[in-house]
Amino acid sequence: MAWQPPEGMDEYLKSTELCDSDNQEIREKVRELIKDAKTPKEASVRIFFFVRDQIIYSLDCYDVRASDTLKKRIGLCSNKTNLQVALLRAAGIPARYHQVVLKKNCLKGIIPAFLYKSMPDKIWFHPWCECYLSEKWISCDSLFDKALYDAISKKGIISKEQIPTIDWDGENDLNTMSAWMIEDIGTFHSLDDVFRKAQKEELLPKIILQILFRFSNRYTNKLRKS
Repeated sequence: MAWQPPEGMDEYLKSTELCDSDNQEIREKVRELIKDAKTPKEASVRIFFFVRDQIIYSLDCYDVRASDTLKKRIGLCSNKTNLQVALLRAAGIPARYHQVVLKKNCLKGIIPAFLYKSMPDKIWFHPWCECYLSEKWISCDSLFDKALYDAISKKGIISKEQIPTIDWDGENDLNTMSAWMIEDIGTFHSLDDVFRKAQKEELLPKIILQILFRFSNRYTNKLRKS
């Protein structure tokens, strides 16, 4: 690593129970990803594309450690964001969470109809990652992998007006869910408590949820490959 973390950013660099940036496998993956990167911007972009495309969008429980998401290679918004934050912090780049409320129709056609209909009208918990580069915070939402984005764009499930791009250049904000945003909750150095709260509010036991997730993820994966 050819840079020093900026001063006064300790809370955005520390490991937490779920954002376990000090985990050995997280650190090894970071070394692999940012090898020969000359700037924090270059490292951040490499981490972004890894999380975007190698951790495919799939449903999972909220209270999953970043290191476990890395092993599983799947995740929904909270899992992917949590891993991205952990990898950035392990690389010495300050990172935080930005939480918003979304309209549920951002997922219409992406998950099975029966699950979509059972959801409340608002998704109260959608986080994305922000990292601190060039003395400012920049949004870098890695939500949809390219294969899924290409498929849902081709099928007209989402439009280019709604999500013009999922690419990030390390300089400009990327907020993929802006078209569906209802309320901005704010930014946080940790969302561990929110992850746990969201999981506790699920009405079904984890074992039942995991069965439903597998069914839903098969549906989404079939869509991704079509």
